[in-house]
Amino acid sequence: MPKRTDSEYLAFVHGRVKGLRRTAYLLCGDSHQADDIVQETLTKLYTRWPGIGHVENVDAYVNTMLVRVFLDERRRGWWKVALLDWLPDRGPAPHVPVDDQSVVRTALMQLPPRQRAVVVLRYLCDLPVKEVAHHLGCSEGTVKSQCAHALDKLRLVFDSAALDRL
Repeated sequence: MPKRTDSEYLAFVHGRVKGLRRTAYLLCGDSHQADDIVQETLTKLYTRWPGIGHVENVDAYVNTMLVRVFLDERRRGWWKVALLDWLPDRGPAPHVPVDDQSVVRTALMQLPPRQRAVVVLRYLCDLPVKEVAHHLGCSEGTVKSQCAHALDKLRLVFDSAALDRL
């Protein structure tokens, strides 16, 4: 089993960082937090890099790490809540047209973290149920039920025609 080198790590990261950041952003909905998730994932990957010569699909390995970093962050995050002395923007006024991306982002943020992870991996990253289950460390049945619950919640936000369009 050959050891992987630092130059291989750098080449891997340069080729994948945009996709990892996109997935992290879809999971958390905040670009700064997405950067933190990717940074933590890549740091963990670097510490394990020399020993993962036996891993056949490094992309799947890293995606699994990314999702787990996101879920771990959600589990331990209640004390990280920042109290603001101003009210955040509540979105555009009702008469202002809203693009589909912001609607999808807002809808995703209303889902619990596990359901959001399932929807992002299944539909936005286009992974099969089996692979999503592997990434999340759960059964295929759990992925299907989490997906069904998430889609039910999303249907409350979107009418069925808009959901079919997405």
